[in-house]
Amino acid sequence: MDNTLMDSKPVLLNIAHGVLQNVTILGATGTIGTQTLDVISQHPERFRVFALTASSNVKGLFDLCKQYKPQYAVMLQASAAIELGAQLKAIGISTIVLHGEEALTEVAAHPQVDIVMAAIVGAAGLHPAMAAARAGKRILLANKETLVMAGNLFMQAVEEGGATLLPIDSEHNAIFQVMPRQRSKVLADIGIKRILLTASGGPFRNASLQELSAVTRAQALNHPNWIMGPKITIDSATMMNKGLEVIEAHWLFNAAPDQIDVVVHPQSVIHSMVEYSDGSVLAQLGNPDMRTPIAYGLGFPDRLASGVSSLDLLKIGRLDFCAPDQVRFPCLRLAYEALNTGGTAPAILNAANEIAVEAFLVDRIGFMDIPSMIESVLSASQIEEVTSIEQLVSVDAGARQAAKQWLENQD
Repeated sequence: MDNTLMDSKPVLLNIAHGVLQNVTILGATGTIGTQTLDVISQHPERFRVFALTASSNVKGLFDLCKQYKPQYAVMLQASAAIELGAQLKAIGISTIVLHGEEALTEVAAHPQVDIVMAAIVGAAGLHPAMAAARAGKRILLANKETLVMAGNLFMQAVEEGGATLLPIDSEHNAIFQVMPRQRSKVLADIGIKRILLTASGGPFRNASLQELSAVTRAQALNHPNWIMGPKITIDSATMMNKGLEVIEAHWLFNAAPDQIDVVVHPQSVIHSMVEYSDGSVLAQLGNPDMRTPIAYGLGFPDRLASGVSSLDLLKIGRLDFCAPDQVRFPCLRLAYEALNTGGTAPAILNAANEIAVEAFLVDRIGFMDIPSMIESVLSASQIEEVTSIEQLVSVDAGARQAAKQWLENQD
């Protein structure tokens, strides 16, 4: 199978409001990917789906290609790409089907692409996001691991490539919306005292340690406010999701660890806040629906209709806040510690967490074993200064192997 992008002539379609923008969606069959397509569908005069990618979900990507007819589709696995290509050919759809990590980076950096939604879950999203940054694309970043693993390298690539980076996590998108547009190495120089990341607290915010030790897979996947994929839903339940967001906020906004506070807000209406030096606290509010930050990223600096219903504060009635409990939710503590340690510690944290979540989802370990595994792997790992993506790939592989060894020792 041909696995390269060959001689594609630019297709620039003039429309009433300018040039139609080509969008690549990395991780198209996931929750963020499908919600991105929902927003795009509401604005056919502004956006064209150029490329869609998935790991192994042939049926999901087939259905999307049938509807949106992208120029390219990419499957991570070769066998899946062959199957998808045959199915599309059988119904007369001319989408070019590619496979592999190299193809992911190519559709992210393709000259015709204007916008890249980086929504691949896990470390697999690092290389295509870096490629988009180096190619100067508008990057809608929904992949946490890119900044957690390679924050400094990625931000350098964004700057050097002339890319536009727009965070799509609802919390970081909220912060972006209420911060000044200029970046500064010192937040105080732009009048900012601290960032307040809000957290729903997940389904177990009031659970005791005893109750947490008995949590089942089904209970952990039942998030009270958000509809997300299984990995991020478990991360929300352990509060590792918020820990990863703390690390992201450090790189996105040049914030020191002690300038980033987490506030549990069960209603998920205030998506995050910024406190200024004059005592003002600015917040972004909205219904808990990811189409809001997605529409913001697609349209920036314009505001686009997202399909999200209006916020009814009278119906909500109250907004509650409390401090996170790092004893019951040690993953948040571990993330702060990894950020303060620096170097490869966040990459090790992330890799160990991915293996731990996978093990929990197949009932191999208990809920509270997740932070235990992560802490064990971190304490046994040598922390290095980050120098390259290749180094991080090696560190990631080593941490995963250490986590798998921890699992074997528990069996």
